[in-house]
Amino acid sequence: MAVDTVDPAEVAKFEAMAAEWWDPEGKFKPLHMLNPCRLDYITSQIAAEFGRDLADALPFKGLRLLDIGCGGGLLSEPMARLGADVLGADAAERNIPVAEAHARQSGLGIDYRHTTAEALAAAGERFDVVLNMEVVEHVADPQAYMVACQELLKPGGLMICSTLNRNPKSFMMAIIGAEWVMRWLPKGTHDWAKFITPDELYALIQKAGLRPVDRKGMVFNPVTWRWSLSERDLSCNYVTASVKG
Repeated sequence: MAVDTVDPAEVAKFEAMAAEWWDPEGKFKPLHMLNPCRLDYITSQIAAEFGRDLADALPFKGLRLLDIGCGGGLLSEPMARLGADVLGADAAERNIPVAEAHARQSGLGIDYRHTTAEALAAAGERFDVVLNMEVVEHVADPQAYMVACQELLKPGGLMICSTLNRNPKSFMMAIIGAEWVMRWLPKGTHDWAKFITPDELYALIQKAGLRPVDRKGMVFNPVTWRWSLSERDLSCNYVTASVKG
């Protein structure tokens, strides 16, 4: 029997903010700012793993992709525009109609569902790519959740997983900075104790039966006010790629 890793308290936080997903100055401003950096990593990893040319009109055509914890669809929509067959799943029910409405306005056909990774895995759903972005730090059982993500991948499939490192710098940046000082997010959005170090995440990934192939930091520059990828600086936000089989 699959373990339910959903944390109701974590889901409630995002339910309360659902209507603001597409407001670039709203509660999800940090994600809007981070999105170009995330997309740079995601698209380059998918292209490399599946031999796709990003210069093509629909480089991801023929790939089935799951965006787990899709929220309002900030990653699902660009993946659909690149040609992927996208399923966006979220445990917060109020996110789904927001995502569906925006996809309709954008002329995109995306399969949005109020469901969990465990339920999709149990139903036999399988994907070429699983996007697992900023979710693992919100679940009740990270290892069981990672196993469900592994089960959702076809052999040779790719998982992109990002989260937050657990150290004094991430507390200053994500909690003090983003929630208390800048007030980009409501206080309590993140629980620093649930942040995961890169080595801990690699261990979770490997124990789940996946093979890590890459990891990079995502670093915010307060001068340029932009995010960029870093080979070395994984001290706060970071992203990983791993493959099945």
